[in-house]
Amino acid sequence: MPDADSARATAREAIALLTAGAGFTEHRPPPRPLPPDGPLGWSGYDAARERASARTGEEESVVYGTGVVGARACVLLSFEFGFLGGSLGRNTGDRLAAAYELALTRRLPLLALVATGGSRMQEGMVALTQLQRVAAASTRLRAAGLPQIAVVRDPTTGGGWATVGAGADVVLALPGAQVGFAGSRVRPPDADPYAYSAEGQFAAGQVDAVVPADELAATVTQWLRALGPHEDLPAAPVPRALPTAGAGTGSTAGAGTGSAAGVGTRSTAGVGTEAGAGTGSAAGGGAVAPLPGTGREAVARARDPRRPRAEAYLADYFAVRLPLHGDRSGATDPGLLCGLGLRADGQPVAYVAQCGTPTRPAGYRAAARTIRLADRLGVPVLTLVDTPGAANDAEAERAGAGAAIADTFAAIAAARVPVTTLVIGEGGSGGALALAAPDNTHVTVDSYFSVIAPELAAAILKRPPSETGATADQLRLRPQDLVDLGFALSIVG
Repeated sequence: MPDADSARATAREAIALLTAGAGFTEHRPPPRPLPPDGPLGWSGYDAARERASARTGEEESVVYGTGVVGARACVLLSFEFGFLGGSLGRNTGDRLAAAYELALTRRLPLLALVATGGSRMQEGMVALTQLQRVAAASTRLRAAGLPQIAVVRDPTTGGGWATVGAGADVVLALPGAQVGFAGSRVRPPDADPYAYSAEGQFAAGQVDAVVPADELAATVTQWLRALGPHEDLPAAPVPRALPTAGAGTGSTAGAGTGSAAGVGTRSTAGVGTEAGAGTGSAAGGGAVAPLPGTGREAVARARDPRRPRAEAYLADYFAVRLPLHGDRSGATDPGLLCGLGLRADGQPVAYVAQCGTPTRPAGYRAAARTIRLADRLGVPVLTLVDTPGAANDAEAERAGAGAAIADTFAAIAAARVPVTTLVIGEGGSGGALALAAPDNTHVTVDSYFSVIAPELAAAILKRPPSETGATADQLRLRPQDLVDLGFALSIVG
């Protein structure tokens, strides 16, 4: 395999980069000879194919078969760009359809290494309709609960990007690769080239990660471990509580008493012990943080900047994290983290985690995408709730905030896999509730959940600011209130 800086690897070099010494067994579909100069009788087409075959040593623009990547068996298909620009003709479609069918028959994940300029114009509509064949084959694989990973190489454009590439469950890209539906010769002359790059597609939420070639095998191996296929995985364990940074033993609102030791047992009615959470006791052990005495204190503690956020919980929970990036509609929300992770015992769990900011429509769409992917693959889901509410600015409305939130509610409601929720901070109204499991939600001692923020409730009721605390108490938003009301199953920490 050429080094990571090589301009363009062949189809077989790309396969070898991932399979290394594990080997690759090539498959071929039954031969179907084309008529002279192809279905259109395009003058010189046969000669062009012969030259391409002599130059590359390949019979077509796609090589496929079975292989092992990081001890995980899979079906690999790889495009040979040197064969007529990796274009899709009828015989290419035969190979692609056969690769998907092979994955379906053997119940293996499909790994596509894409480098293509799109449909082959010398075969006209016969070539173009191969995209429909690929889409149908991909749909059958998806319905069978089998994962699809695409690695987009340079270049990946046209129908190949719009089917094999962008249609995959996870899209990884090599740095600097040209990626986009419009190839370099058919886009507007003043088009921004960054928009058609791997990095630009990542920024737009169309690519999950840009991965250097020397890290690709390890990254793909982890994705194959996480995506499965899996059967009968248990629910995601409830994360253990994390201590607030600098928390002492004083009674100041927002600071706990001592370190949170795993999951605590309270004498307060409705507060129980959650067995099996986390992977051990929280750092420091010691006294368990006290429950907030008032609604106002609960809100203050949830808003304390020293309180651990989603990033800390995810780092503590997972040995490996594999982010899913973007909403596949051209936007991202840095305040919402999505992906799949592997715990220390190897169990895969999908995660959706709010980071304490108002969640934007792109965040909800990314969440729904993650939950549905996990549900299809049989991977349990963990959601971490922490938001003052959904973004409510004009841009969010134009981006479809209501529809995006509705879609997230629907994804949770339809999930067949178990969903576990831990509220780690603010639970701000419907924007937070959209990510909460109806029958498996837990809360930390420094969290709250409310139909509306106390300040807004007081304003609606035309109460003076001095009555905000009393309003918070009336809302019964404390962790222990949430257990008493039947919303939460337990208080963690």
